[in-house]
Amino acid sequence: MTPLLSVRNLGKSYGGNIGCTDVSFDLFEGEVMGIVGESGSGKSTLLNCLFGHLAPDEGEVIYSTRAEGLRDTLTMSEPERRMLSRTDWAFVHQNPRDGLRLRVSAGGNVGERLMAVGARHYGGIREAASDWLERVEIDTHRIDDRPAAFSGGMQQRLQIARSLVSGPRLVFMDEPTGGLDVSVQARLLDLLRGLVRRMGLSVILVTHDLAVVRLLADRVMVMKGGRVVEAGLTDQVLDDPQHPYSQLLVSSVLQV
Repeated sequence: MTPLLSVRNLGKSYGGNIGCTDVSFDLFEGEVMGIVGESGSGKSTLLNCLFGHLAPDEGEVIYSTRAEGLRDTLTMSEPERRMLSRTDWAFVHQNPRDGLRLRVSAGGNVGERLMAVGARHYGGIREAASDWLERVEIDTHRIDDRPAAFSGGMQQRLQIARSLVSGPRLVFMDEPTGGLDVSVQARLLDLLRGLVRRMGLSVILVTHDLAVVRLLADRVMVMKGGRVVEAGLTDQVLDDPQHPYSQLLVSSVLQV
């Protein structure tokens, strides 16, 4: 089976400091890969290099495109990368305000993503936006309200609707439950798990929360100092960690 995404020897430095180095892995269709580690471990640098927010210093990111087969996304032209991020890929930010237009209505935020992939019929766009607001548990009567009037949890659900409405194949998530109250986190995680399974999404998920990884991820990579120190099936790594740093992460959670 051909991987949807193959990463080979990816590296990024900031001056003399390592962001991430020599990272390699494959991601298959319908699979969720969790990336965990403490702050400064390199997980967010890796995620942003993969999506294109940062330019890595070395390595390859091979993506199995719908039309052209395998392509190294790092050698794509800027228009090609923009099109990829509007169609096949989506990015869910930790702070939903980074992924939303706060002065545009909730329905307009979702509709903009559809227009980016060619939708033009106003009635159809509004109907799809309403459907997605319902899917993410936002009252459809609030379709014309601006995101600034929503709670943090509602803003995150709206960002998810905006990201998924165009039917991407690969979704990058950066701490999607970070900064939310525990009860709001639980509701959001349940929503995400259902959407990922029903849509057959492939996901690369960065988080410091091992409970999030256990609930959502099929496989997990543990990062420290910019390097992957352990990788494997989620239950295997979390229940029987082999690397001392992985053991420390798991034990610290158990002691809380």
